[in-house]
Amino acid sequence: MTETMIGVIGGSGIYDIDGLEGAEWREVSSPWGTPSDQVLTGTLGGVKMAFLPRHGRGHVHSPTTVPYRANIDALKRIGVTDVISVSACGSFREEYAPGHFVVVDQFIDRTFAREKSFFGTGCVAHVSVAHPTCPRLSEACYTAAKDAGVTIHKGGTYLAMEGPQFSTLAESKLYREVWGCDVIGMTNMPEAKLAREAELCYASIAMVTDYDSWHPDHGEVDINDIIATLMGNADKGRAMVRGLPALLGAVRASCPHGCDRALDYAILTAPEKRDPALVARLDAVAGRVLGAAG
Repeated sequence: MTETMIGVIGGSGIYDIDGLEGAEWREVSSPWGTPSDQVLTGTLGGVKMAFLPRHGRGHVHSPTTVPYRANIDALKRIGVTDVISVSACGSFREEYAPGHFVVVDQFIDRTFAREKSFFGTGCVAHVSVAHPTCPRLSEACYTAAKDAGVTIHKGGTYLAMEGPQFSTLAESKLYREVWGCDVIGMTNMPEAKLAREAELCYASIAMVTDYDSWHPDHGEVDINDIIATLMGNADKGRAMVRGLPALLGAVRASCPHGCDRALDYAILTAPEKRDPALVARLDAVAGRVLGAAG
């Protein structure tokens, strides 16, 4: 059994968590660079919580410059066991309307300018992301959102684009009509992949702000409309988070889906061939498996 620590990565519009007891902004050092911001820690309903604003307070980082590896490493380093990603997204489905939430369970990664792995030359590893989110954690988020009165849809494919520009009309139609995607955003990749490498349970909640550019009655994405919807979604997102401690509890068993054992058979580099410097950087992410053999 492990002590639960819920880590929330807040996207556009969500820069803190309400009601944390003993709330404190903490500087967390990472060998993978400087995280987006300090981490807000405390307890909520008797459960440890950590909050990291993905873009930094004041929205400093673009989707491309978010230090994804440092963020995931920092959360793992302070004891986070479960990561909930909350992010603003566009919708490709009429029924996934602005103001609704979607529990994402699949991704198509179209990003190209980001570091996507903790591993590499000197310590090679391949983890499975066939099912990139944790069903147990996703179900808790769905229940918490429903209990908070949020209209939320279970299941959806998230198209991760590089940005920072929004889609062209041709791209929007491709993603919706040909590829069958449900929502579009700029920040869940490589975040979800890195969380799997760090053996963290990961759930993605997409907060719909607009219909992208495919919708005949919507036209091009209007940033003013997005910001207005963002503010309402932020309140709903915080309400969802407040319901999570009661559902997840202060103590957790091993993940039934194996998220916390993703590295069991993933590392291929022989122990005597591993780069000591890289192994040292992996102390928080992969210390469980590298500690004995590294």
